[in-house]
Amino acid sequence: MKVLGIYGSPREGGNTDRLLEQALNGAQSAGAEVSAIRPCDLHISGCIECAGCDETGECVVEDDMGAVYPQLLEAEVIILAAPMFFYGFPAQVKALIDRCQAMWCRRRLNKGPQGMKQYDGGKGYVILAGATKGANLFEGAKLTAKYFFDALDMSFEDGVYVKAVEEKGAVEKRPDALEEARLLGKKVVE
Repeated sequence: MKVLGIYGSPREGGNTDRLLEQALNGAQSAGAEVSAIRPCDLHISGCIECAGCDETGECVVEDDMGAVYPQLLEAEVIILAAPMFFYGFPAQVKALIDRCQAMWCRRRLNKGPQGMKQYDGGKGYVILAGATKGANLFEGAKLTAKYFFDALDMSFEDGVYVKAVEEKGAVEKRPDALEEARLLGKKVVE
């Protein structure tokens, strides 16, 4: 099984990075082949809504996203980890998500209306962390993730949600959250 981790934080080595590392270690210990990408290290522009992908399912914008699409297609499981920025995803990972409009077009073209009712591409999970304790802290990101995974022909399977962590390394004081992330990684393989 191929598991792809997406490091969605612009702060390398931060809380969601640490949580994702635990999840990928858990997946690897259960026998998965794991790989990862870090959008903030790539040059990915936002979707320009040019409709270039409407008839082909291929994005016409030339940047590092061209190397990301095959990784998204090969993955059987994707774990997207990100901190909450104003109750949503950081810009770097949001650009990657928005550029998956081409993947949605590809799915629509390949499957047709009836085929769109089922998911054949795998499963998607999130690991989200935020500084506040707000009741709706993760709701916007969960909805965005649901439709990101939908574009990839994957079902959204939920994830790990950690509130009240802000400064870099704060999650180290939350062994319960680190263990939950590790167990998520194992679960996605088993």
